[in-house]
Amino acid sequence: MGSPHAVGIVGLGVISGQYLDTLVGSSAVRITAVADLDRSRAASVAERIDGCRVLTTDELVADDDVATVLNLTIPAAHAEVALAAIAHGKHVYGEKPLAATFDDARRMTDAAAAAGVRLGSAPDTVLGTGVQTARAAIDRGLIGTPVSAAATWISGGHESWHPHPDFYYRTGGGPLLDMGPYYITSLVQLLGPVVAVSGAASRSRSEREIGSGPRAGERVAVEVDTHLAGILHHASGAISTVTMSFDGDASTAHPIEVQGVDGALVVPDPNTFAGDVLLHPRGGDWRRLGPSAGYVDAGRGVGLIDLVAGHGRADGAMALHALEIMTLLQRSAESGVREPLTTTRDRPSLVPLTAAGAWRTA
Repeated sequence: MGSPHAVGIVGLGVISGQYLDTLVGSSAVRITAVADLDRSRAASVAERIDGCRVLTTDELVADDDVATVLNLTIPAAHAEVALAAIAHGKHVYGEKPLAATFDDARRMTDAAAAAGVRLGSAPDTVLGTGVQTARAAIDRGLIGTPVSAAATWISGGHESWHPHPDFYYRTGGGPLLDMGPYYITSLVQLLGPVVAVSGAASRSRSEREIGSGPRAGERVAVEVDTHLAGILHHASGAISTVTMSFDGDASTAHPIEVQGVDGALVVPDPNTFAGDVLLHPRGGDWRRLGPSAGYVDAGRGVGLIDLVAGHGRADGAMALHALEIMTLLQRSAESGVREPLTTTRDRPSLVPLTAAGAWRTA
């Protein structure tokens, strides 16, 4: 890859620490600048990184020593920051979802294509050994032709632990747009693109109480649905079901289970990079599959490294397709009508089993 790729980070909230753990130790990239609305928070990060400067967002997206902007702002700001960076000829990799609305996301992908720059987006967890090993098993025919899959994520909501959970309950938030990207992107990785969806949704209450931090006891208005169930119709003929909820407590359901004509697979939590993949061949017993594909010991930010290396497995097209799936699930929940998709994304190339040393140095 030659010289380390220059990256500037906008937004240094809770998730940024996980990205820094990966990127600061990488031989592929170097962090040259950071920006945050809280300048003292940016300064605290910059002082721990050699050669890193504190800039404003406007300065960072225009800076000559930034090749790619890592956009870790809240969903409502994803499009604004990304479009500004693209206008200055920067590549962009951002947190999920790609944007708070599908229209904004489409503007981003169109702008990136017109400018000839790369656009990528989380989740990159799907590039780890968990989902990639499961996909390799499907590709090898270990369960025969895939017929169906079920994806389940249920919790009581993030306000119990997050000190500022407001955006989870505003436009661009909710369990579907927050956690759905991990599961829906995984389903596309495993079974291919989706051609139509049907959904149903509800919300259990109009307010949530913050349970920790300096705002503990403060109430947050709920503006989005907090429980959604959906059906995804894949181009392959497979059918997936998804359940995403802030209105439960716990579940014993597997994160993702795939059924084929000759067996079944249990896929580990797609919000993590690894975990056990379990195979049940027809007439056999459950057994664990050792890692056979994916980035080993990966962390958040490996998708950015994959992007700047020219692979782009977590690219804007995948993120746009996932966002349209989620947007249309919400629309279908409101209308009661099955919704066809306008986007597609062929499954990206499988990640070969790649040792951590190949992409990080610490």
